[in-house]
Amino acid sequence: MPTTRFAPSPTGLLHIGHAASALFAHAQAAPDGRFLLRLEDIDRTRCRPEFAVAIEEDLAWLGLDWIRPVRVQSAHVADYAAVLEGLRARGLVYPCFCTRSAAQAEAAGAVAAPHGLGPIYPGTCRHLSAAERADRIAAGIPHALRLDVAKAQAQTGPLTWRDLDRGTIAATPERLGDVVLARKDCPTSYHLSVTWDDALQGVDLVTRGEDLVEATHIHRLLQALLDLPVPAWRHHPLLLDAQGKRFAKRDKAPTLHAMRESGKSAAEIRASVGY
Repeated sequence: MPTTRFAPSPTGLLHIGHAASALFAHAQAAPDGRFLLRLEDIDRTRCRPEFAVAIEEDLAWLGLDWIRPVRVQSAHVADYAAVLEGLRARGLVYPCFCTRSAAQAEAAGAVAAPHGLGPIYPGTCRHLSAAERADRIAAGIPHALRLDVAKAQAQTGPLTWRDLDRGTIAATPERLGDVVLARKDCPTSYHLSVTWDDALQGVDLVTRGEDLVEATHIHRLLQALLDLPVPAWRHHPLLLDAQGKRFAKRDKAPTLHAMRESGKSAAEIRASVGY
């Protein structure tokens, strides 16, 4: 009886790709498992309460039900900060003061799920002395907090994770480099909060799109560092548009709300994505 979850960010209305992902997660829990809804709203600049309300309305319209209460990440930032502080106390986190546009973009995007591999941080600030770090922090230089992946791997040793379709996979978190775990205006990141929440909520089967396979390597490392239970994973194929691109809010993908307003039924939407 698996426990699965659907964990959207309320930064816009749900589209057909979200429907496919939610229905996939729900199907993995059926008929006797638990299906959870979690709102990953740590991006304070883009998340809106009205989108959170719309998410629940759309999912209910699709015919889905979930275990309540819904976990809302913005209500638990102190918990994530405490987890981060534990990693910092073990010397596994370091401040990054890089101001290059690529580093800034990565830090700004740390609250969102990473879709595929991007440029790997070269470790510029990893080798700063304690005094240099303290001086820069005292001077008020903005910084993000990064996980020292090599040092973390030295503590955990080799790790594996299990995908129900791909089998047992050796964890290679170094493929993502020293990822950002927090920044000044947000004491957590997607990687940290999703790993903690899945364990806290008893999620033992993590379902998500295959574009997030790479993130699983980092999450497996964090699980080992934090002594958390290890779930299984299942990564579903992406639903693509006519141009072969995954549906995305930024591309103004057709929303469930618009489809409903146009007269489409929930049954039609479910059938169109294979449910």
